[in-house]
Amino acid sequence: MRNIIQIAVDGPAGSGKSTIAKKLAEKLDMLYIDTGAMYRALTYKIISMGIDIGDDNAVTQAAKSSQILLEKGKVYIDGEDVGEKIRSTEVDAWVSRVAEIPQVREIMVGIQREMAMSQNVVMDGRDIGTNVLPGARYKFFLTASIEERALRRYRDKKASGAAENYETVKKEILRRDEIDSTREIDPLRKAEDAVVIDTTGKTIDEVLEQILMRLGDGVDVL
Repeated sequence: MRNIIQIAVDGPAGSGKSTIAKKLAEKLDMLYIDTGAMYRALTYKIISMGIDIGDDNAVTQAAKSSQILLEKGKVYIDGEDVGEKIRSTEVDAWVSRVAEIPQVREIMVGIQREMAMSQNVVMDGRDIGTNVLPGARYKFFLTASIEERALRRYRDKKASGAAENYETVKKEILRRDEIDSTREIDPLRKAEDAVVIDTTGKTIDEVLEQILMRLGDGVDVL
């Protein structure tokens, strides 16, 4: 059996982890697994079906019956391409609630681990290095100032046509930080052996260069 390479990229909302992880996977010709998109896809489905997000059993049943696929940068749930829809304000507001349900996390983590067992992967999220892939050879924890993270999200939303202002986006990120870092099951935290990279004021290429230097000769760069 060939030696599988797993690269874990964790960090809070707006730290740049998804953008960086996706670019890194492309550069290394590895599968990119956006775990946040998986939870967002499920949240979108639950909202669309009118399921009560406060009903843990109903949400768990929806998770059990869902088929989530990540392929060529796209996100599918039950065959529907939901890449743009999962970035809505409504999904933003509820995804942390869905992600904190223990049974839902168990289902999702099982899917994520299975994907990472047979191929080289770059996986990003909030608990990849600590819970999903604790044995990953390479672990990174990206962070940035709250001002920078809010500005990034604000610009993304503005580009997509959302009407939210900067202060609203900043408050939402702070709320998600609180939920993600204090939840009882698999909270957001840095793995003890993770390399911390502050992305504040850095370009994507600069952050990628830092990561590639840490990978060294252990991973072939295309």
